[in-house]
Amino acid sequence: MPTPAPSIALRQLDPRLKLITALLLIVGIVLTPDRALPAYPLLWALLASIAVAAGLDAGKLARRAVIALPFALAAITLLFTIPGQPVITIAGLTISDAGLLRFLSIVLKSWLALQVSLLLSLTTPFTELLAALTSLRLPSTLVLIISFMYRYLTTLQEEADRLLRARAARSAGLPDRRSGGSLRWRAQVAGGMVGNLFLRSYEGSERVYAAMLSRGYQGQVRQFNDLASSALTGQAVLFAAVPILVLIAIQVAARLWWTR
Repeated sequence: MPTPAPSIALRQLDPRLKLITALLLIVGIVLTPDRALPAYPLLWALLASIAVAAGLDAGKLARRAVIALPFALAAITLLFTIPGQPVITIAGLTISDAGLLRFLSIVLKSWLALQVSLLLSLTTPFTELLAALTSLRLPSTLVLIISFMYRYLTTLQEEADRLLRARAARSAGLPDRRSGGSLRWRAQVAGGMVGNLFLRSYEGSERVYAAMLSRGYQGQVRQFNDLASSALTGQAVLFAAVPILVLIAIQVAARLWWTR
């Protein structure tokens, strides 16, 4: 089934409110105590409710956020370095209960925080996010960098695809064998491709900057949707405050009952 479009109410909500709400949700998720395990299902239920209100598939959103789990594996050393009661010993390394709890909490927090980011990006056009960042007094240089990073990701991907096609065209190999030489040789080729991509990106940025200067660029980018003059309505603030109040209730319960 196709994913339903976001609801009008959430789509038309002021992007400044959506951005602030998303940041507060991420901060609340990060500050959740490790031992408050009942809080994590409730946090996911809160995000799933927001997804349903936005006309999105909560299950699909959760599956998309699984991409964060491999990055959370960077904290796997916590299993063996945090002191606590031993749980299991693998290859001479002992996993403690405190280390297992900390690692599990990091994995869950990463998964939940990415769902918040996905909700924000799926319900808010990128131009509105840039306007919200500008309205919230984020430095214009940083907003400009974010804008170019987003807009030229596709260009960088196309350049990388061309490099890969060129490598494949110059790597003669049998159909049943992998082309190329040793692992060291492959690493050198990959390093050369990365360097080539960097040089192409740098040269492209110089051309883009020269084109901007020729068109009157003076350090600021004009925004077509200026939010500075638009006032926030009480209904919009109340709509954005509901998930924050639920988050506060979960945090209070986590500290009063679930960490003892």
